[in-house]
Amino acid sequence: MFIIVIRTFEWTLAKEPLVRHLRPANRAPSTLTDTLDLISNLRGHGWNWSRGLYVPRETRLTHRTLFLVHTYLSAIAYASLFGILHRAILTCCPVGAIAAIPDGSTLFDPTLPFPARYLRSSILTLCAGFMSYAMLQAGYDACTVLALVVLRQDPAQWPPAFDAPWRATSLSVFWSRRWHQWGRQIFLVFGGYPLAAVTVFGRPGMVIGAFMASAALHDVMILTLDSRIEMWWMVVGFGMMALGVLAEDAFRKVTGWRVGGVIGWIWTMTWLALWGSLIMEGFWRTGIFGYGTLIDWALPVRVLVERLVVDFDGWFHAIQREG
Repeated sequence: MFIIVIRTFEWTLAKEPLVRHLRPANRAPSTLTDTLDLISNLRGHGWNWSRGLYVPRETRLTHRTLFLVHTYLSAIAYASLFGILHRAILTCCPVGAIAAIPDGSTLFDPTLPFPARYLRSSILTLCAGFMSYAMLQAGYDACTVLALVVLRQDPAQWPPAFDAPWRATSLSVFWSRRWHQWGRQIFLVFGGYPLAAVTVFGRPGMVIGAFMASAALHDVMILTLDSRIEMWWMVVGFGMMALGVLAEDAFRKVTGWRVGGVIGWIWTMTWLALWGSLIMEGFWRTGIFGYGTLIDWALPVRVLVERLVVDFDGWFHAIQREG
């Protein structure tokens, strides 16, 4: 509902009519279906207001039946991956284990020395990132299946949401192309465009404003779960993402080269793990991931995951004690 409200405000400021140019084949224009699509279409794929939107190349078979089967199996696979990673992280960071956070948990183990504490939190953050990716992808696949079966939409209306984010070789590419673009327009309209317009910073203002809008939106999400969570987790986490992107811009201006290749990949994953831990910590403290998943009912899988994680975490702690 919050998303619909802020998007409605955005549409009132539109300088030209909102035009839809992608509809199901052989389907006559309909005000009702266009309205429903406008409300639910976060990326604006198929609309004129999403100019500049990057849409990943379609790799699935476009035959309707084969597309449905592929997407259905993908939803099951990603839901399973989400459950496995969720159980793994929850085993390391059980909800309620820290007295100061009765309804949530933390990625930062207070019993470890500073370097080891952040190394462990960075590993957990990368796992949490893959978990979030799997969760969002499974949800998107499920919505795709429902849209094609119930609403009789076309596969072309549901292009890939992600573009292999683990292959990103720069922060700019990760956030503008590899990760999902569902909030792109909101972040630009409520953060990027205003800050760029009222300041002399140009692109830096656009980047900082967009990431601050993202921080605000994510903070509203966690405040609905726990009003005690402090906003700085999101502000610092997403703020450092903006600074990382601007650092890449500065590197290109100084050297003439874009960040990329193996070094770029290492830089990107390191920065995401380091500062993404603050973003994930904000979510983890709310207890949002304390619920069960289907994997919890698959006892052999759950026991195996917990055993592997406990052994690894025990080994990690033992090394730190010996060191």
